[in-house]
Amino acid sequence: MSLLARPAVAARAARTMQGLTRLASRRPGGSGSTAAWQARLPEYPRDTRALTVPTTVAPAPVTVYLPPGGTATRPPVHVNFHGGGYVVSMPEIDDALCRFLAAEAGVVVVNVKYVVAPQHPFPAPPAQAYEVVSWVAEHGAEQGWDGGRLTVGGQSAGGGLTAAVARQALERGGPRIALQVLHYPPLDLATGAKDKARDTKPGAAKPVLRPWMAAVFDTSYVPDPRERAHPLVSPAHPSDTADLTGIAPALVITAEHDLLRAEATRYAERLRTAGALVEHHEVAGADHGYDTNDDEKARTGYALMARHIRGATAPDAS
Repeated sequence: MSLLARPAVAARAARTMQGLTRLASRRPGGSGSTAAWQARLPEYPRDTRALTVPTTVAPAPVTVYLPPGGTATRPPVHVNFHGGGYVVSMPEIDDALCRFLAAEAGVVVVNVKYVVAPQHPFPAPPAQAYEVVSWVAEHGAEQGWDGGRLTVGGQSAGGGLTAAVARQALERGGPRIALQVLHYPPLDLATGAKDKARDTKPGAAKPVLRPWMAAVFDTSYVPDPRERAHPLVSPAHPSDTADLTGIAPALVITAEHDLLRAEATRYAERLRTAGALVEHHEVAGADHGYDTNDDEKARTGYALMARHIRGATAPDAS
């Protein structure tokens, strides 16, 4: 066992990451600042309001992004979960994505600031995520959106939470999710990061997501290795053999050089077998988190998401 795979060490490293991220978000002009994230894709205006969703885990602050023209016609709603290894709380990193989807898909986007580890390890984040999505579905009329036309998506760890929300909705009989968008998600924490490194394409540069980072994230999120094969954590692990027939239709987007590419591809095939895969798209020449530093690739990927979300939430969609 590596030093970073020890829960106490991983927790200290995770808290350090959290502190550094908070400092970067407040630094004027810095590349990791909130202002810098909000400056991306300036052609998409920012029309937002703050809201807090009550859950049994903790209140969940959310930012609601309104489509052009506001919510006069009760548009569909898309719930977004940001990345950060289940450790770093940084919903502002998805500001450009949320503005893009609001404009191009014609949806209200609810961007969630969910609880993170090590303060809130598994099962708190997926439990809270499911409660947020359920609340969004149930309270649409009073909030100005159509909770009956609902999609869910996320990047990296947010994609893992999206898969967990869809699984809980399947097992609990709702809410109905018209589409789940899994964007370079971690879906197998039961397999060690060093073994995943062997799955990367030969000759590829070192991946952005390094094994040591995965060790910190995975250990902080699920300290007990015996729990890492749980279906809400690792639906791509071979030990999860449940029938997924009826789970929400899925768009799966992977990046060619991502450490997590193989597990997301396996899960896409599992969804295909269940009749739930709408499309599996791989971004050529890209690595984990590619959309945060490449606006051209981001626009292309976001346009794919918007097209599928718009189609899934059309009034005549079945």
